[in-house]
Amino acid sequence: MHPSTNSENLITIPKPKPATTSAFEGLGNLVHLLPTGTVIIFQFLSPILSNNGECSQTNRSLTGALIVISGLACFLSSFTDSYKDSIGFKRYGIATSTGIWPGSHGQDLSEYRLRIGDFVHAFLCLIVFAALALLDNNSVMCFYPSFGATQKVLIKVLPVVIGPVAGAIFVVFPNRRHGIGFPSTASSPKNGSSTP
Repeated sequence: MHPSTNSENLITIPKPKPATTSAFEGLGNLVHLLPTGTVIIFQFLSPILSNNGECSQTNRSLTGALIVISGLACFLSSFTDSYKDSIGFKRYGIATSTGIWPGSHGQDLSEYRLRIGDFVHAFLCLIVFAALALLDNNSVMCFYPSFGATQKVLIKVLPVVIGPVAGAIFVVFPNRRHGIGFPSTASSPKNGSSTP
């Protein structure tokens, strides 16, 4: 049989994915480790502040400030946690070397103190967010619009490298905090929150 040439039997070749699509897919499994509100705000404001990637110097400055502020929020959010007070209300605070601040009077919150893993987690959250933000299409078009074909390979490969490395480190130093902006999980020890 000879191949038919009618339109029903034509083989369509899918278009290659843009570099930013591949980047987002590569980081997809790590994005849930970032504060949801920060990522949503970044994705909402990025096209506005970068003028959809057609940046003037002002747009570049505003987009850079958005990336820095959002990255700082991701870093600092790693040091927040929640607990249930004696009445049963969920309370949020900042992890310190002695427990959570501000704490509930008469309640021992020393199990929520800072650990080395908190700093590792904060640093990796910052790296994952930086990769996500700097591979965003608007950021690419704003900060480095003249990327050639060889540099686009970096954009495709970077998430593939960051993903397994960060994932392996997150396995060694798991984050058990349920801080501000992070989704809650079904499992929770005594006091209704996590044990760092």
